[in-house]
Amino acid sequence: MNRSCLLRLATAALIPAAALSMNFAALAQSPPATPPAASTPATPAPAPVAPATPSPAAPATPAPATPVPAAPATPPAAAQAPATPAAPSVQTADPFGEEITLAPKQVLSFNGKANWDSAFETLMDSFKQLTALLDKQGIKSSGNSMIVYTSTDDTGFTFLAEIPVDQEPKSLPKAMSLGKSPDGKALKFVHRGSYDNMDNTYEAITNHLDDKKLEAKDTFIEEYITDPLKTAEDKLVINVYVPLK
Repeated sequence: MNRSCLLRLATAALIPAAALSMNFAALAQSPPATPPAASTPATPAPAPVAPATPSPAAPATPAPATPVPAAPATPPAAAQAPATPAAPSVQTADPFGEEITLAPKQVLSFNGKANWDSAFETLMDSFKQLTALLDKQGIKSSGNSMIVYTSTDDTGFTFLAEIPVDQEPKSLPKAMSLGKSPDGKALKFVHRGSYDNMDNTYEAITNHLDDKKLEAKDTFIEEYITDPLKTAEDKLVINVYVPLK
C-alpha cells in the first residue's frame, strides 16, 4: 500500500547574675563609768575619766562579685541545604508498534474518495458533513473521529470517515451509513504534528513492519485524538493503527 502524503519539579541561655551583698556592723557605744562614792570630804574625788570612745568595727569585707558570663553568641542558623532543582520534565515516548486489540464501535460513516493533493481538505470536509448531520439530530459523538483507508494508488485513495455514536441517526444521505469500526489485532503508532508530515510516520511504520517481518492488512486506521476541526494542523495528535493478518 503506497502512502505518499498522510498524517506526529538556637537559642542562647543567659545565666542570671549573682546578687552582690555587703553587711556593715553597727557601731556599739559603752555607757560611761560610774564614779565611786566619796568616803571623806578631805579627799577630793578623782576626776572622772572620760569614757573611751570605742573604735568603730571594721566593715565586713564584701564577698567578691560573681562574674556574669557574657551571653554566648547566638549560633548562626544552620545553613539551609540548597533547594533540589526540579527534575526536568520528561515526556514519555509515544507507543511505537504497541500491540493492541481494537474493539468494534458503532459509527456513522461517510464513504469518500480523495486525491493526494487535497487529501486533508477532503477528509475535513467529510467530518464537517458528519458533524452537521449529528448536530441537526441532537446526537453527540461517543468517541474520537477516525479515517479508515480502504484502498490507495499513486493518484489518491478511498476512505471511510467515521464518528462513533450511541444513538442511531435517521434519514441518512446516500454517502453515509451506520456500521461498525474495524476490530481485531493491530499495531499502534502515534503521529504528532501536521498532516503533511504523515509521510515520515508511514515510512517509519513500513520499516518497523519489515524489521519485525510482520504482514499487515490492506487497511490503515487513523484516530484523531485532537479534534481535527478545532485544532491547528501542526498541533494534531493522531493514533495510527495497522491491523495485522
